[in-house]
Amino acid sequence: MTSATKAKFKSLDAYKNAQGSFRFLPFKFIKLDNERYILTNIAGEFIVLDKFDFNKIRDRSLEMDSDLYHKLKSKHFIYDDSSTVAIDLLALKYRTKQSFLDGFTGLHMFVVTLRCDHSCPYCQVSRQNEDTEKFDMSEEDALKALLFTFKSPSPLIKIEFQGGESLLNFKLIQFIVLKAKEMNQSIGKQIQFVIATNLSPVNDEILDFCDEHEILISTSLDGPEFLHNKNRPKAGNDSYQRAIAGINFVKSKLGPDKVSALMTTSLESLKYPREIIDEYISQGFNAIFLRSLSPYGFAIKTKSFDMYNTDAWLDFYKTSLAYIIEINKNGYFFVEQYTALILQKMLTPFATGFVDLQSPSGIGISAIVFNYDGDVYASDESRMLAEMEDKSFRLGNLKENSYQEIITADILVDALQNTILEGVPMCSDCAFLPYCGSDPIYHAATQGDMIGHKAKSGFCKKNMGVFKHIIKLLEDDLEAREVMMRWIRV
Repeated sequence: MTSATKAKFKSLDAYKNAQGSFRFLPFKFIKLDNERYILTNIAGEFIVLDKFDFNKIRDRSLEMDSDLYHKLKSKHFIYDDSSTVAIDLLALKYRTKQSFLDGFTGLHMFVVTLRCDHSCPYCQVSRQNEDTEKFDMSEEDALKALLFTFKSPSPLIKIEFQGGESLLNFKLIQFIVLKAKEMNQSIGKQIQFVIATNLSPVNDEILDFCDEHEILISTSLDGPEFLHNKNRPKAGNDSYQRAIAGINFVKSKLGPDKVSALMTTSLESLKYPREIIDEYISQGFNAIFLRSLSPYGFAIKTKSFDMYNTDAWLDFYKTSLAYIIEINKNGYFFVEQYTALILQKMLTPFATGFVDLQSPSGIGISAIVFNYDGDVYASDESRMLAEMEDKSFRLGNLKENSYQEIITADILVDALQNTILEGVPMCSDCAFLPYCGSDPIYHAATQGDMIGHKAKSGFCKKNMGVFKHIIKLLEDDLEAREVMMRWIRV
């Protein structure tokens, strides 16, 4: 090969574009603080810029050899003639983010009873007395619910048993688990079972069955003894003692990884963020979900939902998160799960499957509820709304309606159509759209409209506050960033 035919390296100048020749890909922006802006694209990648650099984008005065230009290009905010695959890559990332839509309904919740032995003032369900068996699900309805469940195209089915106190109808749980396994022999789906319980009725028979069938346990722990007993009152004032004894019992019989706990932030909880987290650590847990109150059921009747506002919960969240990060810095691995879900949406190409942060809303298409009386609801929250005499999100009844009729119910189709954030007023212009979701049940309960006025929405205010706080930590605190990065690696 002669020198004339040899390929030659071009000079660096040959790879530079003429000034202003780049093109924008879709992105949105919002102020992070008085000096900085957050830019996000449709795949959820973000960049934080000061006013000077932000104005360069606005004025299209970017230097083509600058670090900012290459950063924007690598994250798919701009593209030029040398990056013709940029749109295809962005589309691939967006499809991956929306992959939760592929499998359709994965979570099926069976409300096996409304009976309960606790009287929690913040309860989202209008629970019934322990001896009121007319509020138990029948085997007939349970079987119909299973037939419905296995019609879902999802390869992974999670069956979660809810109440009231679900273990007060343990015979039905046994029936459902055995029938589900029998039916699945010819179908071949991957099945997971979870029992949501306060653990008060737990015994050897129950845990032996759970061990045999690999059933996970989800329980409630609101914090140290004085707080848990106040939040979750029970005759005998021994709710905490029963919960801890139950947690330890499950660990000894099934293993420490088979039980998880969930807390709810009451007005009293706001005073004790460190004590709540310390309680979780003392019980050997490595995670906590800082859950705020919801405007449904008994929580409305007792006015618990109105006892504190979003700002108060955000202060609690920020204080708790700071303490959790400090604990991690000191060598104990401990995750705040809501933060970890959001980090996954911000920093990875993957969907979370978390119903509250999906667009369109995950009601019906990611999770569905079979109530004790055979009624089918679009979500756990919508059956709680029904307990307040509002059955707007009732999709049908197992005795009366087919799978097709329930899944294509007008209220569900309307809700999904109205919760695609790209078409929702204010959401469509929000930089946090890739991380957020739409909660039509919340807005129906608080504003009488499934879309809601976002400027007055506690759901929006809460999530925007959380998103901004997480991004500030990622940008301004390298140690905190490293801690939180470990959460999504796991």
